[in-house]
Amino acid sequence: MAEHIKRIERKLVYQGNILGFYEDTMQTPDGKIAKWDFLHHKGAAAVVPVTDKGTILMVEQYRPALERFTLEIPAGALDAPGEPGEICAARELEEETGYRSDDLEWLITVHTAVAFCDEKVPVYVARNLVASRQNLDEDEFIDVKECTVEELKEKIFKGEIEDSKTIASILAYDAKYNKA
Repeated sequence: MAEHIKRIERKLVYQGNILGFYEDTMQTPDGKIAKWDFLHHKGAAAVVPVTDKGTILMVEQYRPALERFTLEIPAGALDAPGEPGEICAARELEEETGYRSDDLEWLITVHTAVAFCDEKVPVYVARNLVASRQNLDEDEFIDVKECTVEELKEKIFKGEIEDSKTIASILAYDAKYNKA
C-alpha cells in the first residue's frame, strides 16, 4: 500500500540552524491530495557514559520546548552532514560532561519522531572515561548527574524521564549489559 503514496511536491517553508520545515503535497492511495508537514533534521548522536563504578553520567538542562529541566544522556547535533556519529558522540561527551573516552561502542540508533521528522540519532556506550573539562556552548547550562541504571529505570517508569533517546538508550543498555 505504501508504494501507492506519492510525494508530488516538497516546499521549504522555513530553514533554521538545525531544522528545515517543509510542506509536502502527497497523493494518497485513493488518489486524493493531502498536505503533510515534514521536518528535516541535520542529524545528531548521543552517548551513554559509563563510569568505572558502572554508573551513568547524565546531563540536566533546560529544554524550552517543555519549559523545564530534563535529565538526558549527552547528545548533540552533527557539525556537518555526513559527520560520523561516533565522532559527534565523543565530542558531545566531553563538551557536556567534562569527560572523554576513546572507547565508544555503538548501542542503538533511534529515529526520534518518525511521523514527521527524519532525525536519526546513533547512540554509543562510552567506557574508560578520562576526566577533562566541560566545554559548553555559550547558551548551554548543564549540570552533570551520576545515576545507577536502577535509579534511571525508576525515573523512566515514574515518568520523570520522558526523552525518547534517553529512555530507549538506558533500557537498551540495561538489556544488553545487565543480563542476570
